[in-house]
Amino acid sequence: MGKVKQIKVGAFLSYVAIVVNIVAGLFYTPWMIAKIGQSQYGLYTLANSLITLFLVDFGLSSATARYLSKYNAEGNKEAAESVLGAIYKLYLIVDAVILVVLTVIFFLIDTIYVKLTPVELEQFKVVYVISALFSVVNFPFVTFNGILTAYEKFVPLKLIDIAYRVFNVGFTVVALLLGGGLYALVTVHVLVGFLVLVVKFITIKVTIPIKVNFRTTDRTLYKSLFGFSLWVTITALAQRLIFNITPSILGVVANTAAIAVFGVIVTIEGYTYTITTAINGMFLPKISRLVAKDKSREELSSLLLSVGKFQYALNGLIVTGFAVVGKTFIHLWVGSDYAMAYWGILLVIVPGLFFNSLQIANTTLVVENKVKIQALISIMAGVVNVMLSIPLSMFYGVLGACISIFIAYMLRAIAINIVSYRILKLNIPALIRSCYLRMSIPIVISIGGGIGIGYMLPQQTWFFFIIKAAIIVMIYLVTAFLIGFKKKDWQYIKKAFE
Repeated sequence: MGKVKQIKVGAFLSYVAIVVNIVAGLFYTPWMIAKIGQSQYGLYTLANSLITLFLVDFGLSSATARYLSKYNAEGNKEAAESVLGAIYKLYLIVDAVILVVLTVIFFLIDTIYVKLTPVELEQFKVVYVISALFSVVNFPFVTFNGILTAYEKFVPLKLIDIAYRVFNVGFTVVALLLGGGLYALVTVHVLVGFLVLVVKFITIKVTIPIKVNFRTTDRTLYKSLFGFSLWVTITALAQRLIFNITPSILGVVANTAAIAVFGVIVTIEGYTYTITTAINGMFLPKISRLVAKDKSREELSSLLLSVGKFQYALNGLIVTGFAVVGKTFIHLWVGSDYAMAYWGILLVIVPGLFFNSLQIANTTLVVENKVKIQALISIMAGVVNVMLSIPLSMFYGVLGACISIFIAYMLRAIAINIVSYRILKLNIPALIRSCYLRMSIPIVISIGGGIGIGYMLPQQTWFFFIIKAAIIVMIYLVTAFLIGFKKKDWQYIKKAFE
């Protein structure tokens, strides 16, 4: 399958995977919460967030995609094999460090989470051990996604992603129906994860003509990898000062109920981010080719405008829809106990309008090895979030945590816009006119129309929710097509996939 077709089919499969994930989540998540209880769901969320907080790959997954894309664009197979061997060596060293850190954290659980009951502490420890062991074993194989992306094997990558979501939910449902609880939920996640690793390994072995050169001793290569990975690591650590650390902050100053509400917020925010950035990784090889061939900034700006406007439109649809029918959705989906999630979700997804539309710029920073800039911006956002989150969460609970995230994310979006204009020399003024201003008109019109519909159809049932949601989508799409998009925008979008 050719590169263009891989991108197009891969993009289609990305959205199929998203639909599968969201549909499963709509029915599976509330059912799963009801089966295991709010407290155990809070523990499950807490364990995953804590392990992810320390599961930093030191930038090696980004290095895999970046360097393999670069050398593949240059046709340098020997360099690609050498860099892959160097990355695997570094991964094993990092994995050993992570194992030590997670072990130390285990013995400090009683001291850290004083708000948990004795029973919750015991359950949390078991879940923590299972998740931590899988994470340590899985860690060195994070490279698989980078390899498949660098060689533009988007179709098998997305098919595996779809299969993972289906099997993970399917086996979990079976386990819970057979009487399993929190431990069964975590065990199924681990087993399906191992199955995915095996399938990805076989896919790479069969479809990609590359071997791993473990004998490389090139100091220049290791120095280059270290310089790149250092700043990506700092970025990853700083990003964990946003969503990953928040459940722990709530666990210290609040309770498992607040963590459970935040878990719902994270779920919807994750859906939003996944939908609006589903095609991002597919442009890394293309941007690498443009940079390798010294293409003009006009081509990169065109790519930014086409992909950015498409992502902004998707993000705008989600923000609009949730602003209008989000309260009803939360009530019907997970119940009135999670009503506060409505405001929290709005606070954390609105900044995505101005950041998710800049993913081409973010990828260009990676390709051009300007990751130090990303790191500094992430540090700024992370520090702001922690400084604000602790006092705001103490007084306002989960809503305070989301206000903190909103401020940090808005500052991050502003900073990336400035960097894209001043350092990358991309046409940000055109993006502001085309996306931020022009596409805001359909959002305002749709929200206004949605408020009127809400007064006419106040009933809170799934039937009326679907009707109101469908009307909002139609209003948004019509106004977006008539006001937001121009003919040249569709030409840009079509060209982006070529």
